[in-house]
Amino acid sequence: MTNTPALIGASATVIAYNINVNNHGLETVKKIFNAVGMVFELEEKHLDAVTGLSGSGPAYIFIIIEALADGGVKIVLPRQVAQKLAAQNVLGSAKLLLETNKHPGELKDMVATPGGTTITAIHKLESAKSRATLMSAVEAATIKSRSLNSVN
Repeated sequence: MTNTPALIGASATVIAYNINVNNHGLETVKKIFNAVGMVFELEEKHLDAVTGLSGSGPAYIFIIIEALADGGVKIVLPRQVAQKLAAQNVLGSAKLLLETNKHPGELKDMVATPGGTTITAIHKLESAKSRATLMSAVEAATIKSRSLNSVN
């Protein structure tokens, strides 16, 4: 399972294989998918969860970027600037997370100063159950993937 960022060489691909795949075959598959991004190996039983999180994940992120940009437009930023700021924030934050290997909560806390604008915004997000909504979306996509796979 790969995702649409493969179009620009930035995908997250998960592969599963069985005992019939030899080392040469496995290395060939990894080489192919490494050409379009990161490759992870998991057992087949995890693939529906991967679909829910990573296969559908780009759509979740696009909605978040669009919503952030719309927020910027609402407070009078030009649409193009708001969209680029939102996208760069997602890109830079993801890169920081991957390169530092720090927990997302720790990185969030580096931005959220006591009594500041960020913690005020985080409170608003938490009040709206944004975290639970994202978790439920991943779970719903996973359940749908399982149901589609049971039909096939």
